[in-house]
Order: sequence, then structure tokens, then C-alpha cells
Amino acid sequence: MNASKREQIFARMKAHNPNPTTELNWTTPFELLAAVLLSAQATDVGVNKATARLFPVANTPQAIIDLGLDGLKEHIKTIGLYNTKAENLMKTCHILAERYAGEIPRTRAELEALPGVGRKTANVILNTAFGELTMAVDTHIFRVANRTRIAQGKNVLEVEQKLLRHVPKAYLKDAHHWLILHGRYTCLARKPRCGSCVIEDLCEYPDKVEIA
Repeated sequence: MNASKREQIFARMKAHNPNPTTELNWTTPFELLAAVLLSAQATDVGVNKATARLFPVANTPQAIIDLGLDGLKEHIKTIGLYNTKAENLMKTCHILAERYAGEIPRTRAELEALPGVGRKTANVILNTAFGELTMAVDTHIFRVANRTRIAQGKNVLEVEQKLLRHVPKAYLKDAHHWLILHGRYTCLARKPRCGSCVIEDLCEYPDKVEIA
């Protein structure tokens, strides 16, 4: 795929959705970190239901520490793998309270050192909370990047690096959200909705499904 076509793809995505953002509910960087940490192998809808119970009671590292592990589990028990996630979130809260005065660190290395936080989660925080030009490649972005030929790669790191290199810089801040939403609602895994896709004529996927 050439640079001109990539430019057109992201121009259309911007025109279609000028202000994309995560579908997780959050108001502070810590709330975003907690929500993303809880979202592994869970839906955003399910996480939002749990955080709607948790955040009014505890939405800072110290407040969650004060809640206690059992109290935290009680608030998030509807989420899959909640026991492990509660333990990781509690450990993370202790580190944030002890080392960072309750604030969220702003470097990838510091974020990835937090329990339960991997490269993808760190990229989400850096991009969505702090506006950095990062690319958090999940299964949706990996599929869309490869299928459309925007950025092909054999693993998520390769796709991430190619997207950072090939997405026009003017669109890079929001590209992560556009690609996730595109994969979630249009470029579906089993049966892409090519007939209702805003970039159908630009996409280089050879097996398009024409039914909207």
C-alpha cells in the first residue's frame, strides 16, 4: 500500500469520526489505567459496568488500598479473571502510592513495570491519557492493519512499528482509536462488513464481502 492511499484512508476515517476515543469510561489517568488493566479478555461494556460500581467508591490508588483486596474483588467480580486482576490492580496501587505519590508515571518503562501492565496497556495510557503518538495494537488493530494492507506484520510488535512508520503523522494521535473501532464494528473477524465500509475502495483485502 502506498502513502497516498494511507493518507486517504485516515482522512476518511477522520471525516467519519472526527473525535474518536476509547469506549472505556474514565475521567482521570488512574481510572483509565484501572479500566484498561481490568479489560483483558473482557468487553468494554462489562468493564464499564464494574467500574461504575467501583469508581464512585474508590478511584485513586489510596482509596483502592483502603478498600482492601476483598472489597476490590466484590466490586469487580462480574469481570472475567477478576481474582488475578484485583491482585494486580492492588499491587499497582501500592507502587503508585509509594513511589509516585498516587500519580501515573509517564514513561513506557515505568508503566510496563506495574503489575498487569504490558506494552499494549502502556501504549493506551500514553496515547489516550497523555496524548503521545503511540499505537496500542490489540487483536482488532492487528487484523485491520494486515487485512487492509495498511501495515502488515507477523506479530503485534511488527505491526505496531510499521503503523508508527506508515500512518501519516497528522493522524497518528487518533489512529489507534479509528482502527480499533473499525475492527470492532466494520472489519469483523469472521465476516467483514465491506459493503458498509467507508474505505472499501481503498482497502487492499482481496476477499471482500459485499453484503452491508
